[in-house]
Amino acid sequence: MSRSSRVAIDVGGTFTDVVELLPDTGELRFDKVPTTPAEPTAGVLDAFGVTESELSDVTMFTHGTTLGLNALLTRTGARTAVIGTLGFRDVYLLGRTDRRTMYDITYRPPTPLLERYDTFEVPERSLFDGSVHRPLDVAAAREVAATVAERGYDSVAVAFLHAYANPEHELQMREVLAEVAPQVVVTLSHELSREYREYERTSTAVLDAYVKPIVRRYLQTLEGELESGGFTGRFLMTRSGGGAMTASSAREQPVSLILSGPAGGVIGAAAFAELIGEPNLITIDMGGTSLDASLIVDGAPVLHQGAEFEGMPINTPSLYIHTIGAGGGSIGWLDGAGALQVGPQSAGASPGPASYGRGGTQPTFTDAALAVGYLGAGTPLGGRLTLDEGLATAALSPIAAELGLAPTALARGIVRISTTKIMGAVRAITVEVGRDPKDFALLSFGGGGGLVAVDVAHELGIPTVIVPPGQGAFSAFGMLMAEVQHDFSRTAVAPLADLDTARLESAFGPMTEEARRVLDAEGFAVERQVLTRSIDVRYSGQEHSVTVTIPDGVADVAAAVEKDFAALHERQYGHVMDDPIETTTMRLRATGGVDRPTLPLLPVREEGAPQPDGHRAVWVSDARPAVPYALYTREQLLAGDEIAGPAVISEHTATTVIHAADALRVGPHGELVITVGTEGKA
Repeated sequence: MSRSSRVAIDVGGTFTDVVELLPDTGELRFDKVPTTPAEPTAGVLDAFGVTESELSDVTMFTHGTTLGLNALLTRTGARTAVIGTLGFRDVYLLGRTDRRTMYDITYRPPTPLLERYDTFEVPERSLFDGSVHRPLDVAAAREVAATVAERGYDSVAVAFLHAYANPEHELQMREVLAEVAPQVVVTLSHELSREYREYERTSTAVLDAYVKPIVRRYLQTLEGELESGGFTGRFLMTRSGGGAMTASSAREQPVSLILSGPAGGVIGAAAFAELIGEPNLITIDMGGTSLDASLIVDGAPVLHQGAEFEGMPINTPSLYIHTIGAGGGSIGWLDGAGALQVGPQSAGASPGPASYGRGGTQPTFTDAALAVGYLGAGTPLGGRLTLDEGLATAALSPIAAELGLAPTALARGIVRISTTKIMGAVRAITVEVGRDPKDFALLSFGGGGGLVAVDVAHELGIPTVIVPPGQGAFSAFGMLMAEVQHDFSRTAVAPLADLDTARLESAFGPMTEEARRVLDAEGFAVERQVLTRSIDVRYSGQEHSVTVTIPDGVADVAAAVEKDFAALHERQYGHVMDDPIETTTMRLRATGGVDRPTLPLLPVREEGAPQPDGHRAVWVSDARPAVPYALYTREQLLAGDEIAGPAVISEHTATTVIHAADALRVGPHGELVITVGTEGKA
């Protein structure tokens, strides 16, 4: 008898997480398998292999991958050319010519993805209002296309001046390329962004073109393997803006996947915030390679209308996520001055930390956590990988000897440095933008989040730490919550006072028609389609704007937008002004709804209290001997259970550590709610 199930798989740098939802019972199953960097699809198929369902039983598969991001990090993307308007060949390479670090004499701008040799120009010119100043020179376009074909480029980005207002010339250029250089993959800037700012739009197109051939091959291979295994369900990919997109859309616009890796966790955090009644959360997602920090404010993720990768703009909506190189595989090392550092280098999935027994010899955070007692050899990671304490000590010993320390003291230092780096990431998204960490609870997940969460909360004065069920694969759970999402925008710089119903309908009418057409083609009934309108507003003469949701059923739209703009501007920038206000961009978010799962309620213990499985020595301080920590198995805990620190709570995919004076209570859905004490911290 077949079963209808949904599966989400999140490919990380070290582990691939999988969550399986069985709708008939509401059961959620969390698991992990090693990531396979050399053959990306193999790790995904391995993840399907640990589910209870056959591929033919899976009705929806949601997938997150760092494939495009890794290609950018390692500069192993496609050989890419860019074609611009005559006289504007250097838009991409010149950028904004700004200097991000004013007082660093060693500063160098980010290395571009291509050289001037790879840039071309074609005679054509549209104006800001969409009128054609100079028609496309088709003969010159054919010459450029022939050169692109002759030089053997894999991909080409076309970004003409003011194509956001009139895309006709870009469409003509694609026709020429299809005829003269049919083997080349083409990206048109207006299909990614219909907004002004030529450099940002060109950068987005170049990034898309750079990863498109790689992502296309990966998705085509994966789709073929899934189909041969019997999969006939809906295939979705998470996107940087916090929703999902169909695999066919992802093949055409892979730039939307570049920052999607940690998006699943933030989506899940927003849904979880609503479930447990905690609208304001700081999230930390600590995986094997990196840590991602983000915010949930008033129950919703913080969204940026533009993001960056290593200084290169991506002009598409993205979740506000701060990433640092602090994961379980982050390597401890000595710098030129002999000081201990941790990361950003990572042991990754292969060979992984020394304690994995796969050939790694350098000490990592995981090895340090094992040496201090946070992790234990008696609880295999993912139920399969048993850590080797002897290998961890052997990896720590050379640096420890060089510093004149015991291996456990060095391990303690690695844990402390990692914790300090994570504190910096949290401060970057709170204190540095005018928010007080004490006003939030800390939601911790990922394979390593529970090891450091209480330490981070204690140092920053955060009163509560929450650890969701299945924390080690929580990002994959979040992917199950992702609805299909499309974003449309049109630049419209004009005084806010001119905003009325007629102007709104003129701007949003074409976008609405396009949105309905796309969602209809993807199989979403009208009742599952939600369209949300917003507008970017700024003080006249300012560079940066604030995005304001356009309220429904309001007679004076301009007045309502102005009121909301003032409140948002004061929250974001700390002041308001009397200057004239203008609009810059109209935005439409189109969402195709999917059935979102919920977490089942955990049974309540009828009598007694949870009993520890034993105790383990934990080195909480260099100045004190090891302290015995009670050991608990999370799968044996029930709703309402209470545990006083110090304790270590192990589960199938992760481990949580609490210290003396910390108190833990199990919530109704199995979440661990930790009240952070003021003493006994690590």
